[in-house]
Amino acid sequence: MRLIGLTGGIGAGKSTIAARLSSHGAHIVDADQIARLAVAPGTQALSDIVTKFGSGVLLASGELDRPALGAIVFNEERARLDLESIVHPAVHAMTSSAFAQIEREHPDAIVVYDVPLLVEAKNRYPFDLIVVAHAPAAVRIQRLVELRGMPLEQAQARVASQASDDERLAVADVVIDTSGTIEHTNEQVDALWDSLQSSQP
Repeated sequence: MRLIGLTGGIGAGKSTIAARLSSHGAHIVDADQIARLAVAPGTQALSDIVTKFGSGVLLASGELDRPALGAIVFNEERARLDLESIVHPAVHAMTSSAFAQIEREHPDAIVVYDVPLLVEAKNRYPFDLIVVAHAPAAVRIQRLVELRGMPLEQAQARVASQASDDERLAVADVVIDTSGTIEHTNEQVDALWDSLQSSQP
């Protein structure tokens, strides 16, 4: 098994890259999906979140009220760190389990860990390669406004809250320029896949 870390800022086109790699046969492990499962009703992590932040962070259904929790942690460093100390270990355990299962069932697999906060969370997974989806911040802000209907101020705040472009590029083994067309992005992903196949042990 070879493990590829795929990261990029919000609006950078990570999902496009992941989908293209999946179409070639890569196994995709989605950090956002695992993060949702890690705090699903009945999990220890959700119980710990409620203990720490109160029952106001729950919906009537018993699920996590993400906007309510976000309002608490977004502008409060201590609260954000408290939340991360609960969620990150749970996500790490589930992610490691997912990797192990794929390796058992498909020993020669190329696994892509699609993780938005690879830099911020200081992931310590044994990546063979780190791929960064890169588009300038101004381009990503424009996409959030035009494609997701996000208010400009909110889009700017979301981009500013993440690692800088320089911080992400500093960890990159491969940079996929996503500032152009989807076709251009896919061409670069196809070239990456070809190089991975040609270097397969």
